[in-house]
Amino acid sequence: MNPTIDLMKSHVSVRKFTDEAIPAETLSEIIDAGRAASSWKAFWSYSIVTVTSDEQKAALHALVPQPAILGCSAFLVFCGDVTLADAACEMHGAQFEPAGIETLLITSVDASLAAQNTLLAAESLGYGGVIIGLIRNVSAEVSDVLGLPQYTYPIFGVALGRPARTHAVKPRLPQRAQVSSERYEPTADLMGVIREHDKAQADYFGGRAAEDWSERLVAQWGSAEVESSTENLKAKGLL
Repeated sequence: MNPTIDLMKSHVSVRKFTDEAIPAETLSEIIDAGRAASSWKAFWSYSIVTVTSDEQKAALHALVPQPAILGCSAFLVFCGDVTLADAACEMHGAQFEPAGIETLLITSVDASLAAQNTLLAAESLGYGGVIIGLIRNVSAEVSDVLGLPQYTYPIFGVALGRPARTHAVKPRLPQRAQVSSERYEPTADLMGVIREHDKAQADYFGGRAAEDWSERLVAQWGSAEVESSTENLKAKGLL
């Protein structure tokens, strides 16, 4: 329909990068484009830690052994962050009350909007990237490596660089499975949708996938959650 929509619909995750570095000025512009995203009440309740040194990449990779962390030009860690709110409460002599689900929703949504903008900006310049949420499985350890203070927690990282290899666009769910008109409309045949998408994903991977898409859902939500994020949020005063 137009170049922006074409770019958005051509998104693929990039996990293998060339050795080309993103120039510091370019990375700064990409991040500024990301920070132009919408934010709840313009609070901007997130922070970004930019990791470009081999030493810090190696430290994070030791915790989360994803090759994209080592191979990327820049690994951006998006964090929920209400330290400014803490300072504002102190400045105005108010009690700071950060703990609760609403704080987590505000901060994680703000960070996610900024991250998607950041990735889109990078893609518009011919770069690519992948979002890595597995850092939450070692939330406290990542916090230590990055020196995250109280009231600040890691949500996910975005590995950015020049793509060394790309793939075709992965099939998305059919619109009827996600979009309703006026009121929520339950999908009449949920298992049918699942089977349909299992086949679409299998066709896309061409036998390279070790498990069905639905089996990955079961692996995520068929057992108790990893406790790392919850424990770190409690330690950070956010739960």
